[in-house]
Amino acid sequence: MIKEAKDIINNADVVIITSGAGMGVDSGLPDFRGNEGMWREYPVLKNLKLDFSSIANTKQFEKNPKIAWGFYGHRYDLYKTTKPNVGFDFLKALVKNKKDYFIVTSNVDGHFQKAGFDQDKIYEVHGRINKLQCTKCSTKPWDIDDDKRFDVDPKTFELGTTLPYCKKCNAIARPNIMMFDDYSYDNSISEAQESRFNSFMRKYNDTNIVVIEIGAGTEIPTIRHIGEQIHKKIFTATLIRINPREAMVPHNGIGLATTGIESLKELCKDYMDE
Repeated sequence: MIKEAKDIINNADVVIITSGAGMGVDSGLPDFRGNEGMWREYPVLKNLKLDFSSIANTKQFEKNPKIAWGFYGHRYDLYKTTKPNVGFDFLKALVKNKKDYFIVTSNVDGHFQKAGFDQDKIYEVHGRINKLQCTKCSTKPWDIDDDKRFDVDPKTFELGTTLPYCKKCNAIARPNIMMFDDYSYDNSISEAQESRFNSFMRKYNDTNIVVIEIGAGTEIPTIRHIGEQIHKKIFTATLIRINPREAMVPHNGIGLATTGIESLKELCKDYMDE
């Protein structure tokens, strides 16, 4: 299967990289999608009987903003200090040798930008943690200061800093991330990214395309659906799915039941040597 996948990649003119939580897990980041994994990382949430859909929820910013920011503040600090794994380097070497590329990710960690990919070729479908938006007014999302740290105590979820506030109306700020039951998410950045991605797809819809999907699970299947739709609708597109537990693919797709790093090392090593 690796040889077949390599041949498809080598013959492709355009690469679409789609990624889910597994890409971050390879960098040493925890996977918050499963409750057991999240509670292992944050046992205080288990004691409070808060599962992922409860803590990653706009209601927490109304009921208990300190707990909400305990979760997101700790994640921000963690994502900021974690180095993107070597799989990003493999992918960078690959796309440098192709006609064009685009990245679609459900991860909010900003690691594709951090790894040096063109920010105008990234579509963050669930938002980003390094920008804030107001919980009350319509101020457009703004950057978190570069030197910001939240210094959250993971045992108590107490912030070591003050809560973030909107500079315009002084209401509590929240991350510019799409949460559960989220009717106030400011999607202006994601809409602009999606528009660029749609233009990209129109430009290359008759081109030999390979979709390389890394670590996207079925629990929240947004990323899997995007890759499968491209594979289905574009005759010249092939989906390569890398997932150690859920590698099943549609007809004519290729599933690799390994971690991202393991597969990408083999798939991209010829480009790394150039």
